[in-house]
Amino acid sequence: MNIQIILNDTHHNKNFRDLVNEPVTALRGVSEQQADALREAFGIHTIADLAGLRAVKLARAIRVMADAETDPIGDVAKEKLLDDAVEMTFPASDPLSVDAGITRIEVAPEKVDASSDHQHATAIEAHNEEAVGSRALGPGGDRKAGEA
Repeated sequence: MNIQIILNDTHHNKNFRDLVNEPVTALRGVSEQQADALREAFGIHTIADLAGLRAVKLARAIRVMADAETDPIGDVAKEKLLDDAVEMTFPASDPLSVDAGITRIEVAPEKVDASSDHQHATAIEAHNEEAVGSRALGPGGDRKAGEA
């Protein structure tokens, strides 16, 4: 570590044993006002005092444990279920189209009013009646699924 980036210029030639006994103002970015506030609030005079402060030790321990902590199993399971649902809806590995010759749609398809015709049900029913002569499937239809 380049000690010069964390210390004020007047402390660059000191070793670590000497630095622990230096005032906190030896640290780059700590002003006299901040040093006075640390002294009044916590009784901190030196770098060793700051490093030994119980609140600093507890904060460091919490940070280390937070980095090591894993997500709760329930959260991992929910994330996995969500990922699976998205993959089922929008598969990233969709196979290529058999008819890859279509590169663009020249005319937009006719759109139906969704409030009165859900998923083009009326048009599908009409097509089935025309092709088979009666309703092929569905409520009131003459045929049932699987019948020839």
